[in-house]
Amino acid sequence: MRVLVLFAHPDPESYGAALHRTVVEGLRRAGHEVDDCDLYAEGFDPVLSPDERRFYHDTASNRSNVAGYVARLQAADALLLCFPVWNFGYPAILKGFFDRVFLPGVSFELVDGKVEPALGNIRKLVAVTSYGATRWTAFLMGNPPRRLVCRALRAVCHPAVRTLYLAHYGMNRATPESRAAFLQKVAAKVAVF
Repeated sequence: MRVLVLFAHPDPESYGAALHRTVVEGLRRAGHEVDDCDLYAEGFDPVLSPDERRFYHDTASNRSNVAGYVARLQAADALLLCFPVWNFGYPAILKGFFDRVFLPGVSFELVDGKVEPALGNIRKLVAVTSYGATRWTAFLMGNPPRRLVCRALRAVCHPAVRTLYLAHYGMNRATPESRAAFLQKVAAKVAVF
């Protein structure tokens, strides 16, 4: 399976980077072809320009500034997001990726004013993430990142897409043992991807 890994953390020494390494190494060991897209390392610009917004619905030209990323997304069979939850949302660079790359004609089609999925190539959608907050606090806040992955992103993928959301909650009080246990859980899940 060809897996596009979108990684969104600026610090290569972070726990998020350890999760990223675990994901990529595990996928490769399992025999998958990995397109490892480290958004910070690649210098991805998350800012939607005025021209990009102006031509957003023009499917003939809307992808011109992000054509390479569109090609990588469309070549994938699976999408794996590896990111920290900040302020109960995606890091800005990942949100910007969705704003600039998940375009009409790429991730969805507008048919008579209704959205129809266009990423039929994505048959597996996975998120590996960490929260400073507890699971209970995330629940009380509505857990926007989980909803965005399991509902909004899922809605533009293949109708039978399988989703998996792996989260380490409570990083503000995490112990070395809890972090190690979550790394092992992620490694085990990726091994049977």
